[in-house]
Amino acid sequence: MQREKKVRAGIAAGATGALVTASALVALAAAPSATAAVGNPYEGAAQYINPDWREDVLEAADVAGGSLGEDMRAIANEPTHVWMDRIQAIEGIDRQHGLEWHLDQAVAQAGGSPLVFNLVIYDLPGRDCFALASNGELPATDEGMERYKTEYIDAIVEILDRPEYENLRISAVIEPDSLPNLVTNASHPPCQQSAPYYREGVRYALDRLHEVGNVYSYIDAAHSGWLGWPDNASGSAQEFASVIEGSTYGWDAVAGFVTNTANTTPLEEPFLTNPNLQVGGGQVRSANYYEWNPDFDEIDWTADLYDRMVAQGAPSRIGMLIDTSRNGWGGPERPTSASSSSDLNTYVDESRVDRRNHRGAWCNPDGAGIGERPTVSPAGYAESHLHAFVWVKPPGESDGASEEIPNDEGKGFDRMCDPTYQADKLGGAYTGALPNAPLSGWWFQEQFEMLVANAYPPIGDGPTPDPTEDPTEDPTEDPTEDPTEDPTEDPTEDPGPGTCAASFDVVNNWGSGFQGQITVTGGSSGVSGWTTQFTLPSGTTIGSLWNASYSVSGSTVTASDVGWNGTLSAGQSTSFGFTANGSAPSSMAVSCS
Repeated sequence: MQREKKVRAGIAAGATGALVTASALVALAAAPSATAAVGNPYEGAAQYINPDWREDVLEAADVAGGSLGEDMRAIANEPTHVWMDRIQAIEGIDRQHGLEWHLDQAVAQAGGSPLVFNLVIYDLPGRDCFALASNGELPATDEGMERYKTEYIDAIVEILDRPEYENLRISAVIEPDSLPNLVTNASHPPCQQSAPYYREGVRYALDRLHEVGNVYSYIDAAHSGWLGWPDNASGSAQEFASVIEGSTYGWDAVAGFVTNTANTTPLEEPFLTNPNLQVGGGQVRSANYYEWNPDFDEIDWTADLYDRMVAQGAPSRIGMLIDTSRNGWGGPERPTSASSSSDLNTYVDESRVDRRNHRGAWCNPDGAGIGERPTVSPAGYAESHLHAFVWVKPPGESDGASEEIPNDEGKGFDRMCDPTYQADKLGGAYTGALPNAPLSGWWFQEQFEMLVANAYPPIGDGPTPDPTEDPTEDPTEDPTEDPTEDPTEDPTEDPGPGTCAASFDVVNNWGSGFQGQITVTGGSSGVSGWTTQFTLPSGTTIGSLWNASYSVSGSTVTASDVGWNGTLSAGQSTSFGFTANGSAPSSMAVSCS
């Protein structure tokens, strides 16, 4: 799960400026003071757009070309987390910019408005004790613990605590896979050796980060396919509470939990909503794929975890993050309805959107797709108490090498990344991993192309809702116009020299929501850069929006070009799309400047 980068010469001033312009539109509120704390740090704030990942995406788009390349460019400005996966990463190495550089970029992008800087703390002694592909640099020893504290956590805290960064909101994911391993792999000798250092290290990280004043820490809580069984869930809640309450500041130092980090477990299983449903004489949760685990997806798990943590003494204010960077499972293999089979296992296999051979198959899974775009306070999941959907794992970065690759990064060869391996822990099934994968954290072009092609909601043509309700129009049909292509016909009216015009259409309507499309057309002199504004009907909220940068103030949505679609010649048009929760309006005025 580590993040590595190839050699870079830096980002040109012009490119950085473009990022600042796009992100500044996302938040309009005044910046908080250094000591101010908000219940949900993502509310009212933009998120940091990592120029390193953005550059990778744009290069990948050039390689892919065509409509796939256009879809890649459409997500290049999505926020992703910055991983501190080794001590050297703090200062920067030849494949990765350092923490200070990223924070400086974040301040520039904020432009005085609130901005969340997403960070991953990931270098515990004996890291990933049950895996090989993402082992770390520090041994599970007293010496390793001392280095973790002084050379890693203290060094990070010293930078975060500088006055120039006090108005940023730092959201920190705390040590992926660490505490969950202590729940389920306690009998594994390396995990037994690592256990005391995991607990001590997490407590130290929570305490020191809390002292900075503007850090919001989210403890990694694995995913539903790992901890969803009642015994595992109960043990997790007890382990998490014990570690937190054993720290100096306790629950004051914890904003909440993050699930599905670097995993592909679906956000929802739309056609498997009742684990107790009887099919062919057995409950759905008893099928081979779920093995009596009642939490089928991350919405199930976050709701389950929230209740358990509050029962353990957590304050009700805690929130959940879900990593949706690779859990979309779209593409042609995605089912569109529940199975009609009366055989339990056939019913589950034909109904589930998760196409893996086994829920434990975690390494570069074939068929995965990008999931929901980063979204603040996603609506419709009250029981999960969600702060945001986030992209912790930057899409396109490998989980691990599919064969042994000599390296100086401490990364071993894990056969779970080998597509030819039939794993006992998967019930003898093949891993389903992609071939030709590089080391964990390295750019994997073939994987990124797959993730973009299988995105759900789709990127280019816009999202298609799950047909759990009868839509007024067939949601599987393509929209009447493709937002990734320019119409060949001229608009009926010329918006005039140096100006632009915009129009709104309902592309799809499924009763409780709709898909809209805004078409922007250049005037007689064309335009270089455009901004549109429209007001949603009362009670309507944006679900996701693609091919434009946007901000929301009340019911007013402001959406601007994302660079590659900003320059329009006279009469040329481009489109962006969105989904919304609420009734579709018959018409909607859109201004363009």
